[in-house]
Amino acid sequence: MKGWPNEPDMDNDVIIAQKQAANAIGNPISDVIFDFGNVLVYWDPAAAMMSRYSQESIDQLLDNDISGFYDANDRMDAGGSCEETIEWLRENKGDHWAEVFQFYCDNFVDSLTGVVPGARKLIEDLKAVGIHVWGLSNWSAELFPIAWERYEILHSLEGKVVSGEIDIRKPSVKIYEYLLQRFGIEAHKAIFIDDKAMNIVGANEAGIRGIRFTDPYKLRALLIESGIDIPAVQ
Repeated sequence: MKGWPNEPDMDNDVIIAQKQAANAIGNPISDVIFDFGNVLVYWDPAAAMMSRYSQESIDQLLDNDISGFYDANDRMDAGGSCEETIEWLRENKGDHWAEVFQFYCDNFVDSLTGVVPGARKLIEDLKAVGIHVWGLSNWSAELFPIAWERYEILHSLEGKVVSGEIDIRKPSVKIYEYLLQRFGIEAHKAIFIDDKAMNIVGANEAGIRGIRFTDPYKLRALLIESGIDIPAVQ
């Protein structure tokens, strides 16, 4: 099956406040925490592969049962290097998929296909009304500098936590707690935006409301409905 394994069912573009986050319902929002991939910057692994691999090969790569691609990404997001991960793939999936993943790592820059529409201005509008903006992303410490150098939007945040740099990845509650403590954020006054349902579950366990993001228009509307006084779409 293509895509991240073990994703729970969850509605998109609504505020999720379950488990510990239920206590945050109705509280004003002072801090907005953004994931990076497919929330601020588009990440499309297929785009990194098209110069050498057919659509059939790419489809197989993106099927975790066949290639181990998403397991490999999880290992790197938790602190593993490209070299270590490639050797792990070689042992578990064979030489072919190790070589394919090597190509992906070598050409990772091509997987970053642009800024998500509306994201830059949303961050600007939030900061203009005194809302603090932060980043919390699962990302390889080895590959993240490629995005950091390429996309100014990441620099517009007040601070960030990158999983591969601290060897803890979402959805572990520990990484949310690390972010809260590091930047002095109160969980019940924060909201977290991510494209993966499993990471919203993790945020809720840390007491943070979450939004599983797909639609920039709906995101802005949700933040306004939550009491943040930013301009609405006309």
